Amino acid sequence: MLLRWMNHHLKKAGYKKTVNNFSSDVKDGEAYAYLLKALAPETSPETTLETKDPDERAKMVLEQAEKLDCKRYLTPKDITEGSANLNLAFVAQIFQHRNGLTSDIKQVTLTQSASRDDVLVSREERAFRMWINSLGVGSYVNNVFEDVRNGWVLLEVLDKVSPGSVNWKLASKPPIKLPFRKLENCNQVVKIGKELKFSLVNLAGNDIVQGNKKLIVALLWQLMRFNILQLLNRLRSHSKGSQGKQITDADILNWANSKVKTSGRTSRMESFKDKSLSNGVFFLELLSAVQPRVVNWKVVTKGEAGLFLIHMCYLTIS
Repeated sequence: MLLRWMNHHLKKAGYKKTVNNFSSDVKDGEAYAYLLKALAPETSPETTLETKDPDERAKMVLEQAEKLDCKRYLTPKDITEGSANLNLAFVAQIFQHRNGLTSDIKQVTLTQSASRDDVLVSREERAFRMWINSLGVGSYVNNVFEDVRNGWVLLEVLDKVSPGSVNWKLASKPPIKLPFRKLENCNQVVKIGKELKFSLVNLAGNDIVQGNKKLIVALLWQLMRFNILQLLNRLRSHSKGSQGKQITDADILNWANSKVKTSGRTSRMESFKDKSLSNGVFFLELLSAVQPRVVNWKVVTKGEAGLFLIHMCYLTIS
């Protein structure tokens, strides 16, 4: 969604390229310069676009973003080296403080922009697809459950989230004609996953080759979670007063409960397996605590039946 929003403004600003990821496509800082010029022309001098030095341009971009009250979570070097996680956080900060959308346009853009894409594929597959493509991997994923079956894309993802974990000498690059080569790739994926302490019960390389959606989803969720925890830890390390402590599940749980409590609501979660989470109410209250405008409480109903639970959870992920 952030990529779509960013490209929308870049096109209006006259930027000729399309940004497909938050890594290689933004490392020269030019896209950021155009984006900030479109969103905040009053703080964006022409010299940002005129400079030929990527490092200097990145520095100027961050200075302009600070004028919009964006926290400095990254350095010019993070931009020029294409740090996908920190660049994603940076774009999210810009969107939060100056998105250039009116209230009416926001409603249409954020809830309806997926349109045909959402009709054709599940939300889950689409979320994984957009996440993988945002990492800046060499392959472009069109359909997650099909494109990961040769193992190559998953190896690229693992190399992004855990650099150096992949033994590329043992990997086969597409096009792969021999089935056992695909299996070798997928076996290495499972091996690395276990080394990263993922819970991969009943998952074997052949399950990926065969396109077992349930087991592939289990792997992808853990990859995404691993990546998000990395992002949070890196953001913490860039924050003032950080003591370098690694963020844990307990930290996230405590943060969520504290956030909901300070918003004046009473829901809380005891663990990530708490059965009370199944009605979606806690997540709606957490979303509202973070950004009040995103939850329309007029359409939130009370009840216990299965259809109610489905309705509430649908509201949460919409």
